[in-house]
Amino acid sequence: MSELTDSAGTGTTAPAGERAELPPRPEVPPTAAVPDASDVPDASGASAPAGPDTRDGTTGPEAPAPATGPEVPPAPVRKDRRVLRAVLRWTVATVVFAAAGTSAAYGITRMDRTDVPGLATETDGRWDYPTISLPPLPSGSPRPFAESNRGSAHYADLRRLVLPAPNGAHADPALRGSDGWLATKTFLAEYATRDDRETLGQQLTDHGLRHIAARGWTTPDGTRTRIYLLQFGTAAVADEVDSQGLTSYDAPVHAIRGAEQTKTDDAFPAHATVDDVTRNTFVETKPYGAEQVREAYLSAGDTIAVIVQSRKGAAKAVPFQQTVALQSQLLG
Repeated sequence: MSELTDSAGTGTTAPAGERAELPPRPEVPPTAAVPDASDVPDASGASAPAGPDTRDGTTGPEAPAPATGPEVPPAPVRKDRRVLRAVLRWTVATVVFAAAGTSAAYGITRMDRTDVPGLATETDGRWDYPTISLPPLPSGSPRPFAESNRGSAHYADLRRLVLPAPNGAHADPALRGSDGWLATKTFLAEYATRDDRETLGQQLTDHGLRHIAARGWTTPDGTRTRIYLLQFGTAAVADEVDSQGLTSYDAPVHAIRGAEQTKTDDAFPAHATVDDVTRNTFVETKPYGAEQVREAYLSAGDTIAVIVQSRKGAAKAVPFQQTVALQSQLLG
């Protein structure tokens, strides 16, 4: 007979060839306490030697790991510093832009409308002129104030040296003349008295007036402008007519219609002066009549320009200054 050993390690004898019947395994009640590892017998039936108890804090061999395995601590949540920095930058940028927008809005509300680019609706009164350019010279002819031009003559077509009308203005057909040349009597009609017209007319004849080119217009605000270019043989002759027959140091020699009392226009800007062009400007003084008149006399080489502007109520200074400056540039 062979000897079989049960799981408890006790020896039992069974007849050969027969299956040994093992005793049934006792049931452990659910509430039964689990015996300590030191009380469990080994395969030989002997109890395992008990190791030192470490539950009271004494040192000893490392205790075996629990049956459920070691507890793995949760991985710490790592904050991405780059994300934090990006959030911080955007927060700061938002605050800065909000502050800047508030400041800009406050600044605009404190400014005049004309100080804000894109919102300026008021102008200083200047007119909108078309593109202006000097007319061509005949082949080989010098400019009026070139060193080779001893008489300071204007060789360009005088009719093309008259300032064109601004955009939106109404042309005055009475100043078109015949083929662009104006009759002397039409120019003389600007002056108030018969004596003035006769005296000035005789002076023009005596000094060899060659011809007169003119242009006139009326703008939507009611300002009437008349420009006359009087051409003589030389600059010396034109200068004599201007200084003796047309202007004095503080007033025109002959009164324009509707402007019997005038004075020098001291408010005319000095920076509007054009080289080689002598300018005298006058403005009608109060009390004036239904219209106020402004006048300018320009002496440029062999040509004299007479500019007259009038307007009901008051003739504005800015369009007058603009007109005089542009005509001076064409003659200079």
